[in-house]
Amino acid sequence: MKKITLSLMVGIFSFFSANIQAQESSESQNSLNSGTIDSQFEYIYDASNNYQEYKVVKKSNLDKLRSNMLDSMRTMRAEVVELKTQLTSKNDSISSLNQVLDQTEAEKQEAIEAKDNFSIFGIAIHKAVYSSLMWLLVGGLGLALAFFSFQYFRSFRKIRKAQKDLEEVQEEFDQHRKNTLERERKLKRELIDAQMGKD
Repeated sequence: MKKITLSLMVGIFSFFSANIQAQESSESQNSLNSGTIDSQFEYIYDASNNYQEYKVVKKSNLDKLRSNMLDSMRTMRAEVVELKTQLTSKNDSISSLNQVLDQTEAEKQEAIEAKDNFSIFGIAIHKAVYSSLMWLLVGGLGLALAFFSFQYFRSFRKIRKAQKDLEEVQEEFDQHRKNTLERERKLKRELIDAQMGKD
């Protein structure tokens, strides 16, 4: 019987010690000094006593919970302010980067336009228009050269023909003059002979 009583006592003692250790470990896990606010509310609910249909809570626990909540709220507010500051600074940074990007884009467009355009006599001309005008000018000059070359060679042929005709006319004229001089001489001789025959 002593053995049964001793075993029963050891069993009851081990049950209570296990129960006390479980409560201490749950208290250490869910205490007012650590954990989330939700776990702290759970701790207060578990640590409070029942009075009729109400829970009786220690004032020190409520004060500690209030202090913890105020600390948490201060920390969160500080984090919110810091996040707002970071967000504002990032928005400012994004805005300044967008301005720099817009300015760079405008400078790029100006550089492209400056590369594609140039000024002649104070008039800005696009390179494609200038190239087209130059090719039209070259084509016009080529046509003018072809036309004037054709006219020159045509005139040159006419001049050579006129020179040839002039030479022929000159030869005919020279021949005619020789013939005329010869006839004139012949007539003078005949006249002289006729005058001498009369005398």
